[in-house]
Amino acid sequence: MILVSPGIEKKGEEFGDLSSSLSARYEMAVQAAGGIPMTLSGTISREVIAESVRRSEGVLLTGGEDVEPRLYGNGVPAKLKKTVTLTPDGGARDLRELILIDEVFQQRKPLLAICRGHQVLNVALGGTLLVDIPSQKRGALNHRRMDKRSEVVHQVQLTPDSLLAKITGRRSLGVNSTHHQAVGRIAAPLRPAARSEDGIVEGLELKPDAAKWLPFLLSVQFHPERLVDRHPEHAVIFRAFTMACLLNRNKNI
Repeated sequence: MILVSPGIEKKGEEFGDLSSSLSARYEMAVQAAGGIPMTLSGTISREVIAESVRRSEGVLLTGGEDVEPRLYGNGVPAKLKKTVTLTPDGGARDLRELILIDEVFQQRKPLLAICRGHQVLNVALGGTLLVDIPSQKRGALNHRRMDKRSEVVHQVQLTPDSLLAKITGRRSLGVNSTHHQAVGRIAAPLRPAARSEDGIVEGLELKPDAAKWLPFLLSVQFHPERLVDRHPEHAVIFRAFTMACLLNRNKNI
């Protein structure tokens, strides 16, 4: 059972009010890897989030809007502030996922984090973000390829001894790219698992001395759930995650 953190839409189809939103591709990728997806409710109750984590074998953080800059910076210049798109729930998703990450570490559950999830994980553990890649990184690739969100658009180099390299059996990985923010200062417990040719951190994992904290932790800036049907090297990311969830459950029975 995999607990999936959804996005939030300002206006849902049925009643036109604030609604949870989750691409079916996440669910299909989890199911294809042998897991059963369970969507987290739109709550900020620590008690409810903790019990949801307790009843699951692992947690998946998904993509979405930008993380509130006040959570990792001391002020954003007006020019950069214009590039930020926040969640329409007044920051509740940020708070919910910070609590969720804290519970994952307290309960020692496997964690896979994708795109926004990759970024909020870094913030939760004390890191920072680049607010807008085009504005802050000269010579950067175009990382916001919304026209090809389900296609490989550039390569990332994998850290040779990283979890991602071991999972995929590769030194590089072709990825899609739909983001304009990125990891800035990497949180102290984490290390890069992958970088693009312009230096953007495309994957994170726990450092060896922190690896004992969780049975599995991997975060990626790209969207493997949109590539699993055509690229086996992305499907194995989900299989490794669900296998870690199964092994952790069996160990605790």
